Amino acid sequence: MSGAWSWVFAGGEQIWSPGFYRLLGLVPNAAKARYDLLLSLIHPEDRHLMPALTDIRQGHVPREVIVRVIRPNGTVRTLSLTMEIRFSTEGRPVALNGTALDVSDREQLARLRQEERRRQGALYLTEHITTFSMGLDRIREIPFAVAQVHGLPLEEICADPYLLIVPEERSAFQAAAAERIERRAFFQGTAHERLANGELWHFRILTMPIWDLDGTYLGRGGLKYPVRSHAPVPVGAHEGLEHSVTGHHLRAARALLDWSMMDLAQASGLSHSTVRRLEDDSEHRGSRSRLHAVDALRRAGVRFVPIDDGTLAVARV
Repeated sequence: MSGAWSWVFAGGEQIWSPGFYRLLGLVPNAAKARYDLLLSLIHPEDRHLMPALTDIRQGHVPREVIVRVIRPNGTVRTLSLTMEIRFSTEGRPVALNGTALDVSDREQLARLRQEERRRQGALYLTEHITTFSMGLDRIREIPFAVAQVHGLPLEEICADPYLLIVPEERSAFQAAAAERIERRAFFQGTAHERLANGELWHFRILTMPIWDLDGTYLGRGGLKYPVRSHAPVPVGAHEGLEHSVTGHHLRAARALLDWSMMDLAQASGLSHSTVRRLEDDSEHRGSRSRLHAVDALRRAGVRFVPIDDGTLAVARV
């Protein structure tokens, strides 16, 4: 939702669009457009971000502010308010034009991401467990806490995370990982890494390809944790593992359960032909159908277990 507002200084006329009224939780034209009314609806902690009346009349306004608005019904929305002063030919401020956009969802997502980064950082500082990712541009996102724990600049770690591995293991681990990354396949390995305090820790590192629903490759996600720990696999990593399940895994899982293709189709809500395509590896990797099939097998007691040589094993509980 968006809206517009304006203020002509000479006559004091202020105009709010119907959309701007609605953003503020007001009935259009039920209240007179006034700057002090706008300020009264802005969260007290954000009010200082808005320009004072003297600043506005002198032509000094911020280009954009992000503020919370408390509507009359008590709901809170986050708005992006942009402002622009119009000047006369003599250079005198004569009017203010503004636009407003509801960015509540965007700001909430940003807060959630910030909280997740904080949580991941705390987890690595205390337990040395973390997740990480790599995009198509090969740029890696790694929590800053990793740099703190290992005593290396974060920029260097993001450019070459294999620097964390002790020299005598580095080349072999990197070669094994690179081969799997090139094939866009699941990878798991273990390596020793030295911390900034001199301690030597043994880590298990998993990376897996990430696909969208259309089968487009998006990059890789990963999980790292000490070998002596039993780290729960995050939701995103679970989905990455399931995308790594191929036709021969599905056939092996059916054999463990003594299921036919039709049994799997019925349990997963898929058609027989879809199950056949999955087992023939003719269905793209990001397909929801693969996730439905894997979920049905999990419910029946099958587990897809990554082992240290990078193989994805199939087991029945």
